Amino acid sequence: MSTPKIHRNLPQLLLKARDALLGHFRGILTHYGLTEQQWRIVRSLREQGPLEPNQLCDACQILSPSMVGVLNRMQMQELVVRERAPHDQRRIIISLTPQGEAVYDRIAPLVEAQYQLIEAAIGRDLIDQTYAQIDRLLSAPLDRVPAVELPPLDTED
Repeated sequence: MSTPKIHRNLPQLLLKARDALLGHFRGILTHYGLTEQQWRIVRSLREQGPLEPNQLCDACQILSPSMVGVLNRMQMQELVVRERAPHDQRRIIISLTPQGEAVYDRIAPLVEAQYQLIEAAIGRDLIDQTYAQIDRLLSAPLDRVPAVELPPLDTED
């Protein structure tokens, strides 16, 4: 009987790579009193402009229930503001406040400098290849991959 091939745990490896890279940025964020999620929100709003909550969840890869709490804290810190959309009062738009813009302006150059240090340490070629491969993976038709058929649960205990 042959042993089935067990693939390396790709999701876990991606998380490990994320954590290894993110470790180089945490000190910057902590210095300015931001969490990683808050920085993703500030950066997304600065780069994309005001967004609806569902768009922000997608841009920042933050689940909606978590986003509510993060936005509440950011609003108390006066980093973001929630306003009704002028064309549809049922919709909410999230924007950076002037204070949120200022936080971005202070942090972004440090983040860019850290990227330069990472690039100098591991090489521009590896960075470019990594971006290219991640872009390929994200553009692959993963939504068309069927799910494996699950066996019935053994209910006898």
